[in-house]
Amino acid sequence: MRLNLVTGEWVIYAPSRRKRPQDFHQVDKVPETQINCPFCPNNQGDMEPSTLELPLKSSPWQTRVVANKYPALLRFHPTQRLAHGTYLVTSGYGKHEVIIESPQHDTTIATLSPEAVTLVVETYHQRYLALMEDPEIMMVIIFRNHGKAAGASLRHPHSQIIATSVVPRNRRWQEYEAQRYFDQWKRCVYCDMLAFELRERQRIILENKSFVAFVPFAAEVPCEIWIIPRRHQADFGNISEVEKLDFATILQQSLAKLYQKLNNPDYNYIISSAVRYRSEDSQVHWYCQIQPRLTTPAGFELGSGMSINPSVPEVDADFLRE
Repeated sequence: MRLNLVTGEWVIYAPSRRKRPQDFHQVDKVPETQINCPFCPNNQGDMEPSTLELPLKSSPWQTRVVANKYPALLRFHPTQRLAHGTYLVTSGYGKHEVIIESPQHDTTIATLSPEAVTLVVETYHQRYLALMEDPEIMMVIIFRNHGKAAGASLRHPHSQIIATSVVPRNRRWQEYEAQRYFDQWKRCVYCDMLAFELRERQRIILENKSFVAFVPFAAEVPCEIWIIPRRHQADFGNISEVEKLDFATILQQSLAKLYQKLNNPDYNYIISSAVRYRSEDSQVHWYCQIQPRLTTPAGFELGSGMSINPSVPEVDADFLRE
């Protein structure tokens, strides 16, 4: 068992259930039709007007941001909190957007050009900054669901961004763990993790001047990848122009590793950034977490909150690094 320093939770490693990393290789998937895809350029009549469009070369747009047709949160309601008997209620205030990553239907970030992925990251950054201008918004989460097992309902390459007026408990708990570590050692736990990985070099997959990609020591799932900036920064909004290019490069390369080694597996990734009131803190550090959906959580995971990983981080790192 290994302790995840970010969540404070133990992860169980079960060698008796272990598969070789290559055994997680996905079977070929039946391509989905693009005839009725609302994100394809010829089928966008029903879509909401775009909030942002960024072009690439001669293309009218390469990335496009629209309101989610079925939003989790809306920006129409006030944010006061009300008592409902012994319970607490507030409005579902926030914003839910879709980032269409390419006009091309049958592609993904792993196969896009470096220039196209750089535009995706630029779109992330511009919308992050715009949404955080609303003083009622406490947190912005950028995420990507790839494949049905990861919750994606459409094949067309897209990400999502949700801005919320509340901070969920798991984010507060991560902040608490980071604060506790900082109070004890006067250092950022993420910076210490990164320094240790760079010294050991057993789990590092890729690196460039601004970022390091590695399988975390306490990975919750097989072939999990974290991408952490070398420069300490709590807020994704503070990323520099050079760092945006380097982040796009290492993100595309990391996903290409999964695409090639595991035949384009389903996965989720999130960009985990500081909430509004922590954006300048010394103990918080933004990062990107990629979790392939190669196993299915069951009763023990639900009942305990702990993960059982049938793989081993060092083995996974060797496999992805080849």
